[in-house]
Amino acid sequence: MHCVLALASGSLVGFSLGLIGGGGSILALPLLLYVVGVTDPHRAIGTSALAVAVSAFANLLPHARSGNVRWKPATIFAAAGALGAYAGSTAGKAFNGQRLLTLFAVLMLVIAGLMQRRREVASGHDGRLRPAVIARLAGVGLGAGVLSGFFGIGGGFLIVPGLILAADLSTLHAIGSSLLAVGAFGLTTAVNYAASGLVDWWIAALFIAGGITGGWLGAALAHRLSKGRDTLNRVFGLVVVAVALYMLARSTGWLASR
Repeated sequence: MHCVLALASGSLVGFSLGLIGGGGSILALPLLLYVVGVTDPHRAIGTSALAVAVSAFANLLPHARSGNVRWKPATIFAAAGALGAYAGSTAGKAFNGQRLLTLFAVLMLVIAGLMQRRREVASGHDGRLRPAVIARLAGVGLGAGVLSGFFGIGGGFLIVPGLILAADLSTLHAIGSSLLAVGAFGLTTAVNYAASGLVDWWIAALFIAGGITGGWLGAALAHRLSKGRDTLNRVFGLVVVAVALYMLARSTGWLASR
């Protein structure tokens, strides 16, 4: 049953990612906890970080083939952020698990709000990197990495605007380039958690397999429903809010007291 639930949960995350193009990985942790049945919050974070990293690297390939990845700024951002992810994940492992889940639920509410904002289409210069740009990339990447590592998430909602802000990348190039950082952050976090025995490898493998299948299905359906993308985004945002409120109730003990 755990195997079936892990495959189904991974498929759901992959499907949402393929359908609306982002945000789905935020559901990986609550699915592992409340559907698959991983009882330790830290083990769930380590396992979800590994699944998110593999998914990001897999999706990086088609973007690279299409020329949507700007490797120099992406590498600087990812390298600085990996250091931040190591520091953040180290702090996360030492943090009380239930309190970490409470903060994670609050973060989900913030992400749900950000997802409802219209994405600005930037033209982007994509030119030669100057020292000031390199410094901005390193600074913003470090901060995004700390948050990503602490909560065990991909952090794409931070990385895409961070790349646009720091390097003036176009939106399309920022999305493609962000996957390198998402993969690097997730892998760093997963390795750090694995060193403490906090990764369930079998569940992660099943979650990844389900995610790949669901991602293909979601991407195929996205082309047919492109005109309704804003509506889908709003519906998904409401799902994230509902899950976040449930996590808050569980992590704070409100449900147990009822």
